[in-house]
Amino acid sequence: MKFFKETKIDFIGKRKIAFIVSMVFIVVGIISLVINKGPKYGIDFNGGVSLELNMTPLNENANSIPPQEIRDVLDRDGISDVNIQEISDSEGKELVLIKTQITETNGVKITDRIKTSLRKNFPNNASSSDSLFIRLQEEVGPSIGSELKGKAFLAIFWSLFGIILYIWWRFQFTYGIVAVIALFHDILITIGLFSIFGKEIGLTIVAALLTIVGYSLNDTIVVFDRIREDLKVYRRESYGSVINHSINETLSRTVITSLTTFIVVLSLYLFGGTVIHDFAFAILIGIIVGTYSSIFVASPLLVEYFSRTKDKTRKK
Repeated sequence: MKFFKETKIDFIGKRKIAFIVSMVFIVVGIISLVINKGPKYGIDFNGGVSLELNMTPLNENANSIPPQEIRDVLDRDGISDVNIQEISDSEGKELVLIKTQITETNGVKITDRIKTSLRKNFPNNASSSDSLFIRLQEEVGPSIGSELKGKAFLAIFWSLFGIILYIWWRFQFTYGIVAVIALFHDILITIGLFSIFGKEIGLTIVAALLTIVGYSLNDTIVVFDRIREDLKVYRRESYGSVINHSINETLSRTVITSLTTFIVVLSLYLFGGTVIHDFAFAILIGIIVGTYSSIFVASPLLVEYFSRTKDKTRKK
């Protein structure tokens, strides 16, 4: 099945514009990271507590509780430095997400203090019932968080190193380096957008980044494989012309794969709930950026390399 018939789009001719667009996104993301003093790590890496609570009124006489009122009540009870936000729910329930990097105060767990405070101050809401109160509870100590952060970085590093070895074995070393540069491009843009939108990075997002690496790499390898075959067929054409031809040949497959995957992940993003929301958001970015980098970053970088190290035409 072909989404497009034979196309003759000059992707390689637009590579300088594409490089500029990529640099703009990367630089803006880096500026955001500098302003925010690095990524916004979640409790998985910094340690802390996360509570997702059902604060739906138990009867018609009870009122909805805005986040600011919850924050004021907790602050009055000596529980400060908390992040509170409302969560949308398809069933119409009033959900609240409470996060704090504090795990305990005066030997008492912060989760117990939060629940006690809410039950005392909002007795007519779901907080009065344990069966309805807590939808999600996570707690990570600071030392465990730091260890998890180190292991997450190592996982990304070794995956990229393994990719270089694999593509070196399957194609050649240059292809491996180019592929990893394209993957760094995808990861940097994704992390930059997370910083711009103020989203946290935890273990779930690291899993998303590794998923993005796999997805983008698969797309890139398909294009590389066609380039390798076309270099044998179109021996008298320039590298730019051959690679441009290869991208057009695989364009239909790329669009179909990306579009179908995007629709599935978009459904997860819209209907999957808060637990998977940020993961799906990262994958959505990865699909778009990964598809873009396979066409406008990885392949054009090969052209730049070949143009600088070999003759533009190969005649035998």
